[in-house]
Amino acid sequence: MRICVFGAGAIGAYLGACLTERGQHDVVLVARGERLAAMRHGGVRIEGPGAGARTVRVRGADDAAALPAQDVVFLTTKSHDAPRAAAALAKLVGERGTLVTAMNGVPWWYFQGLAGQHQDRILRSVDPDGALGGAIPAAQIVGAVVWTAATMRAPGVIAVEQLLRLPLGEACGGRSARVDGLAATLRDAGVESTALEDIRAEVWLKLWGNLAFNPVSVLTRASLAGIARDAGGRAAVRAMMVEAEQVANALGVRFPVDVDRRIAMAETIGAHATSSLQDLDAGKEIELAALTGAVLEMAALTGVETPTIALIHGLTLLRMRVRDADTRR
Repeated sequence: MRICVFGAGAIGAYLGACLTERGQHDVVLVARGERLAAMRHGGVRIEGPGAGARTVRVRGADDAAALPAQDVVFLTTKSHDAPRAAAALAKLVGERGTLVTAMNGVPWWYFQGLAGQHQDRILRSVDPDGALGGAIPAAQIVGAVVWTAATMRAPGVIAVEQLLRLPLGEACGGRSARVDGLAATLRDAGVESTALEDIRAEVWLKLWGNLAFNPVSVLTRASLAGIARDAGGRAAVRAMMVEAEQVANALGVRFPVDVDRRIAMAETIGAHATSSLQDLDAGKEIELAALTGAVLEMAALTGVETPTIALIHGLTLLRMRVRDADTRR
């Protein structure tokens, strides 16, 4: 198969290296700048407990428009970067390819192909102009939920604290031979993957932790374990998660674990800095719209009150404005 990994940050580079390493498919990573230069020069270096220490030579490209149509495109950019890539993604996927979204937060296609009163509604928090929803039909989309703890220590160098797990499911719901095949391809590449009938439930399970721990980490600079073990930090994320569960329930989603179990899951990862805290330190845009922003939009749709999420969302936006103002001085 022709496989493109669109976005070569920590997750994309890690995934692209795994898919390339087995040599069974034609894999290309779309990247830019020093990341692309580093991968072309020295490949992708993977380090960490359980992941081994190895270097994988990969093929990189900076011009997605110059690539032929792909069988599978894994989208691993930050969620706020995806709308700008809508046209390029549509060209890469073509009429027969599959787009696998592997990003944090609520995906833009959440209501596409979903029966009910919100069917085909565009989530403006993640797809402001509807560019993504209009570019790629939901029938060509497979959702993925990224479970790992990985950091780009330097361009092309990935520190893996928790091995990659990537459950998959059709955006339109149900099981399919396509998803079964993609999960098998990932397992062949050493990535744990299962085919799920309802990927939205898995999206919420991951989002449940991200929407609370990520912004609180930006405000406090604490790690996952640091937040979970602090009375104030734990109270803040717990309140946010209780509100988020009410939104999910209003949309027909039930969680397989309770809130304290989910907090414990985050705590076990230890002193890992969230991706949002890493972005804060790197001077990058924080992935907030697809986390708290999308949940606030869904809360408005369902009539669920979410005062703690709204408070933390607003404070995190203020934190970003202060950082950006300090940078300009």
